[in-house]
Amino acid sequence: MHQEKHLKQPGFLRDIVIGLSDGITVPFALTAGISGAVQSNHIIITAGIAEICAGAIAMGLGGYLAGKTEEEHYYNELDREYNEVKNLPDVEKEEVKEVFARYGLSKEIQDKVADELAKDEKQWVEFMMRYELGLEEPEKGRSSTSARNIALSYIAGGSIPLLGYVFTPTAGEGLRDSSIITILCLLIFGYFKSKLTGQNPFTGALKTTGIGILAAASAFAIAYWFNHR
Repeated sequence: MHQEKHLKQPGFLRDIVIGLSDGITVPFALTAGISGAVQSNHIIITAGIAEICAGAIAMGLGGYLAGKTEEEHYYNELDREYNEVKNLPDVEKEEVKEVFARYGLSKEIQDKVADELAKDEKQWVEFMMRYELGLEEPEKGRSSTSARNIALSYIAGGSIPLLGYVFTPTAGEGLRDSSIITILCLLIFGYFKSKLTGQNPFTGALKTTGIGILAAASAFAIAYWFNHR
């Protein structure tokens, strides 16, 4: 029997990708930039930790607000659809027919399906939400879970670039070790992220790593130029 394989990407995986992506790249660019201006690893680590804390809070709140907005939008539309099927049933039936007309079904079948759906208000509304509006019911507590996942993954990702400065005496050596560690992590992260989303993993790894290197190199060059002009 033929079995189709489709990617079902759960929300937590999306949150982790968002958190890790920014968590690795932004602190990497920040610490590289500071390395171009100061020689104290203590200052670089302190600034990096401060950025990770601020970034985790900002990203977590962003995820929470996005989840809340999605929930509010869904339930507002749900209330509207229930109101419309009660007060404007003929109009809603026509909208059902329009959905099936797009698939090339005959007028007879459109009428029959619309009449059958109208017998069950709950199923009728769910059909309209999914196929007319393209909305899926959000998970319960999704906004809080999303905030936690994004914040924790941002902290985990942001800690990676700092490792190079923890075990080295100078900013130059710290930047060297941080770059090696972070680039390797970006390659691995980019590879698996692309593989999970059905893209070419090698191309995805190179793109993700290239963005991180470009951001860090730009930050370092700007900070170095301002400090040595």
